[in-house]
Amino acid sequence: MDNFQKTVFVKTIGEALSARRVSMGLSQERVAEILGISREAVSRMETGVAVPSIVRIAELAEIFECSIEELITKGSSRQIDQGRQLAMMFDGLSQEHRAVILEAIGCLINGLSLNKLK
Repeated sequence: MDNFQKTVFVKTIGEALSARRVSMGLSQERVAEILGISREAVSRMETGVAVPSIVRIAELAEIFECSIEELITKGSSRQIDQGRQLAMMFDGLSQEHRAVILEAIGCLINGLSLNKLK
């Protein structure tokens, strides 16, 4: 992973933290209070200025009632993580809707493959 990818990854984790916090109806102040840190420290994690440790991510996942995986896979460039992200997006969709989405993804991939040949 090069420096650019690391920066994007950390910012994406921060965005996931912020989105989960907001969806839970929590303020940065409240999260900071639960963790025993400053509001500024929470802000730095959410903006990607500070990199949260895996222990801190586990604590945040517990606060946000989600998996650690949910907080870190969005920014990953690994195929397995991207596949997991798609699986999470499919959660709650009917089989019919998933089939439509898979067909659309297949068409996009075929279109990209054809563009490579030109």
